[in-house]
Amino acid sequence: MPERTSGPRPVALVIGGGTTGMLTAAALREHADVTVVESDVLPERPGPRKGLPQARHAHLLWSGGARTLELLLPGITERLVARGARRVPIMSGMVSKAPSGQWFRRFDEAHHINIVCSRDLLDATIRDEVLRRPGITVREQTELVSLEGDADRVTGVRVRGAAGDETLSTALVVDAGGRGSRAPQWLRALGLPPVRERVVDAGVGYASRVYRAPAAAGEDFPIINVQADPTRPPGRGGIILPIEDGQWLVTLSGTRGGRPGRDNDEFVPFARSLAHPVIGDLLANAEPLTDVVTTRSTANRRRYYEKTPKWPAGFAVLGDAVAGYNPVYGHGLTAAAQSVLALRKVLAQHALGAPGTARRIQRGAARPVGQAWDLAVGQDAFYPGASAEEPGRLERAGAAFIDRAVDAGARDPYALRALLDVMSMERSPARLLAPGMLFRVFLGRKAPLLDGPPLTESERKAAGL
Repeated sequence: MPERTSGPRPVALVIGGGTTGMLTAAALREHADVTVVESDVLPERPGPRKGLPQARHAHLLWSGGARTLELLLPGITERLVARGARRVPIMSGMVSKAPSGQWFRRFDEAHHINIVCSRDLLDATIRDEVLRRPGITVREQTELVSLEGDADRVTGVRVRGAAGDETLSTALVVDAGGRGSRAPQWLRALGLPPVRERVVDAGVGYASRVYRAPAAAGEDFPIINVQADPTRPPGRGGIILPIEDGQWLVTLSGTRGGRPGRDNDEFVPFARSLAHPVIGDLLANAEPLTDVVTTRSTANRRRYYEKTPKWPAGFAVLGDAVAGYNPVYGHGLTAAAQSVLALRKVLAQHALGAPGTARRIQRGAARPVGQAWDLAVGQDAFYPGASAEEPGRLERAGAAFIDRAVDAGARDPYALRALLDVMSMERSPARLLAPGMLFRVFLGRKAPLLDGPPLTESERKAAGL
């Protein structure tokens, strides 16, 4: 049990009202009254907001994230489904071409799922669930200016809103402000040393457009995913994500020298230029509902807060403020949710403002961050110019092993389940080194590779192919 103190209920402050911030507020509410500081105006219904431009692109919540989300907010999955989200079984509900070229068979033995919907719907459902709870207050159109305190302890924050600057005293500040976090500068202002940072930037650009799905495609049409091959730059890929309201959210991507543009007329031709034209072929019979939107803010960036020699009590950093990943791998939401779960586990044993609590939170959050980072960087580091640090011998050997594991997963249901245990962030990468998996990777019999996307005949007809 956490240490108890007498007196009034403590106050915690969360920077950022996005998904990570809302999940953090829900976890902190068990121990404190919570104030969420958000620079945007949060929409009352599912809808876009200025501070989250990446919401226009495809997002996936892997089963490791879905399970964690359910632990943090029991019943949230059913509420998402009631509002139009889908539980998609993986791989039976996905048609996917691996970076190394194989088409995965749609084995139905695996238990993994993805929660699939627009990011607007996901955020709004989580936000509604969290803010209906007492003890959580949101201050919109408010910006955090600085941390108050010193190198030993953060005692509060200075914020700026419509009424001017104000100082708020808190027992714990959690920065969930996303990629734009200014935590390194705030910590330097307190007299702390610089935080080590690594950037791996494959130069990926994204272009997305929403389509009305062909009426015959129905609600169970599979996710279509053609992944980029880092050994053949520029790496081009794309995904069709069937979301709520009979729509397809289509995101195309490309690295330096092969990025998609925002010209509506070039969207389908780009899709047909991928390693397989299936996405472009499917879009030929779908009605576009929006113009193309683009972004290039996709670098993998990690800040190693957990390794700093000194860390102040009363301050922690979670979510994309610690590490942001190339969105193509879909692990950002899962890593963030698992980081919040790590915070909750720490607070179950240690008081909010006790010495060492914040450092324990930071170290606990580093575990899911590290797994998501390795999954993303293990691919992106091989693109030309992605990093000042060229992949070493160990990274190259690891990438070669992953290619072998993917090849086995494309042909063998046991190998696929082990691969998805790791890709979904349900299990650690050590799962791939289990004897049964190693046998299938190096010695086991495997079915022949597929020569095209494993769409059923009824799916082909429904999509007009």
